[in-house]
Amino acid sequence: MNLSYILNHLGEDREKYFNAISPPVIQSSNFAFDSIDDFRKAVSTEFDSHLYTRGNNPTVQILRKKLAALECTEDALVCGSGAAAISSTIISQVKQGDHIVCVNAPYSWTKMLLTNFLPRFGVTTTFVDATSIAEIEQAIQTNTKVLYLESPNSLTFECQDLAACSQLAKKHHLTSIIDNSYASPIFQQPATLGIDIVIHSGTKYLNGHSDVVVGTICGSRAKMEQIFSDTYMTLGPIISPNDAALVLKGLRTLELRMQRSDESGLLIAKKLEQHPKVKQVLHPLLPSFSQYELAKEQMSGAGGLFSVYFDGNSLEQMEVFTQKLIDSKRFLLAVSWGGHESLIIPTAAFYNIPGRDNSPIPWNLVRFYIGLEDAEWLWEGMEMGLKIF
Repeated sequence: MNLSYILNHLGEDREKYFNAISPPVIQSSNFAFDSIDDFRKAVSTEFDSHLYTRGNNPTVQILRKKLAALECTEDALVCGSGAAAISSTIISQVKQGDHIVCVNAPYSWTKMLLTNFLPRFGVTTTFVDATSIAEIEQAIQTNTKVLYLESPNSLTFECQDLAACSQLAKKHHLTSIIDNSYASPIFQQPATLGIDIVIHSGTKYLNGHSDVVVGTICGSRAKMEQIFSDTYMTLGPIISPNDAALVLKGLRTLELRMQRSDESGLLIAKKLEQHPKVKQVLHPLLPSFSQYELAKEQMSGAGGLFSVYFDGNSLEQMEVFTQKLIDSKRFLLAVSWGGHESLIIPTAAFYNIPGRDNSPIPWNLVRFYIGLEDAEWLWEGMEMGLKIF
């Protein structure tokens, strides 16, 4: 299916809403019926019907269709956050006594779910170096039900061989799940490599304007119906119709935004790699990256997210460097990524927080997100900061 058609037309039955170009925001909590028979039909087919917005809504349904097509899956669900998408999906696939195999160092709230929440209900997890298929297989137990992946992850960008992981999951009758937030469906489509369920923090690239928190779940219709009737309807992780409409607007420019961010990110990563005060640049599509060949095989681009180990003298020096970039008015100090604005988040910021352990990641690592601004203008700001080393 043509990408431009998906982003701009799929699911938009304009004749139903006065041929308006923008999809309507159906800001209604519930829907009325002309007969008891119609009501009964909607109750029995709520996955597809408009009965109550906690389950389905016309604006959200347009978004579902686009997301599924982007990920080459049969259907999709939309949640109020990436964490809601992750937890709704994982919890729906396990029961008491089951076991999960997960990549080392997943997204922090994924790890919280797996280490603090699910063990209360008798579900255990083994974390593995998932760059090794052998290590993944060694961790699989007779009660393992889920293989959870992040490829690449969003800090050090380790990748998994998705085709091999899919084959392994099928061999052991596991549900394979991936967080695909880093690459977006523009640059990586895990379902085409056999992964069962694809999750996004749609807050990032899919929305792209830093004004919505959203999570997405894509997979087969059977999987989506199972999640819908289990955790989705029970826990109620819905997105509002208004927020869904904002994501739909963001999708209009997804391809262009990804291309711009990818090109600028790679340009600045290459410049940093040549700087004498840079120890290492972690970017999956730099030839120096340890899994470059695998990343290049699975991904057609990388977006604007990468990390850098600097040759810094102290944590305090990294704080001064960060402040220089903030003062340059080129970068904002903030979490997340995927919007117009370029961001910086140094590991040093996670040191010396009252009541919390210091980050296990060295203080000289800084994660950058390169947004949609002029790349040379951003580099000028980077050079201002680099002078402190």
